[in-house]
Amino acid sequence: MRVTRPGFLLFGGLLLAATALLRLDAAYPRTISFSGTSWSVKTGARKVGPGPNFFSDSASNVWTDAQGRLHLKITKTKNKRSCAEVVSQASFGYGTYRFYLDSPVDALDRYVVLGLFTWNDDPAYNHREIDVEMARWGAAANQNAQYVVQPYTLASNIVRFDQPAVAQSTHSFAWTPGNVFAQSLKGLTATPDATNVIQQWTCTTGIPVAGGENARMNLWLYQGHAPSNGQAAEVIVNRFEFVPAG
Repeated sequence: MRVTRPGFLLFGGLLLAATALLRLDAAYPRTISFSGTSWSVKTGARKVGPGPNFFSDSASNVWTDAQGRLHLKITKTKNKRSCAEVVSQASFGYGTYRFYLDSPVDALDRYVVLGLFTWNDDPAYNHREIDVEMARWGAAANQNAQYVVQPYTLASNIVRFDQPAVAQSTHSFAWTPGNVFAQSLKGLTATPDATNVIQQWTCTTGIPVAGGENARMNLWLYQGHAPSNGQAAEVIVNRFEFVPAG
């Protein structure tokens, strides 16, 4: 059984969002601890969404280092590429989801996608999906980042922007009833100032009702394409933080 989630959106004739395919034969046998939270690591013997891709729970794809940072890596073994995804075992609900990145993400290959988001397998409220995504969606000339509150078909529910070449950045979305405020900052900080704001955006249309969603982070290949540069891809997450609403 599968659930398809169409995600095509055209700006100036360029494809900016991918068709994501959720297949229920993905498994999560491995658990890791990161930022004081337990995370399930996605794996599967067959290709699953998004992509579709192979996902692996190998320590070569998902691990924490001596500093407690999370590494997500796309690897290649022989002719098989494996992607990485972690899912919080807790469901947090309304509040601020903040992802501190400890590696540059502006120059990811045009087929590599970094997703920082909420998701519920229940299709109600568009799977309760709120996204920060670093991706060019296969087109090198595209801007390299976006915020989305599903449904993507509402023009008011997506904004594209340029993530600059910085070694560290912080990306968050504050989710309250009827409102999502997304923000990206230079450096590992939760405090905006006159020098560090990359992008910020408020959405008030199609806001999902909280209930049963998880925080997720993944690194995957758009439409399952091999990276155009032929290289492995890796992103380091310094920490994850959730601050309850109110």
